[in-house]
Amino acid sequence: MKVNSHMVDKRVVDSDAASDADAAGPRADERQGREQAETLARERDDFYDRLLRKTAEFDNYRKRIERERREQSDQAVMNLLQELLLVIDDFDLALAMEGADGSDAYRKGVELIYAKLRDLLKKQGVRPIEALGADFDPNVHQAVVHEASPGRREGEVIEELRRGYMIGDRLLRPAMVKVAKA
Repeated sequence: MKVNSHMVDKRVVDSDAASDADAAGPRADERQGREQAETLARERDDFYDRLLRKTAEFDNYRKRIERERREQSDQAVMNLLQELLLVIDDFDLALAMEGADGSDAYRKGVELIYAKLRDLLKKQGVRPIEALGADFDPNVHQAVVHEASPGRREGEVIEELRRGYMIGDRLLRPAMVKVAKA
């Protein structure tokens, strides 16, 4: 039996091609699997990054809302306290006046109300600014009059026209003062 060398070569080549295809098949599947895994990993990382960003945005939003609520609450308290200070001013004026008939009962009544209001303000953390005799400080004083005053130093507060108040470390209302000038 005579074997055609061309046939043997063809079978060998076909056999090699088949074995290459069999070998390339698993490699191609592995390569395709790796590519899918990398694609899925990128998508996972993208979703995780989005999740972190949305979580941070929500946390910032929550903090901003809480801060705004606190500021609104503080502003409401300050508005109320400023209104109460106007009542204190009226009491200051009434107590500075002498009664025409010398009635001590009227004065004692006004003093009791005045004391209660001052206690209320004190409980809220409001304290008066001590201005008389102090050096003028534009952070807590409002100069409405400058007056030459011999015997006084330049910039000394020589009269308090309206009392100023602090609430904690914050200025509630500046003191209106008269300041000595050279």
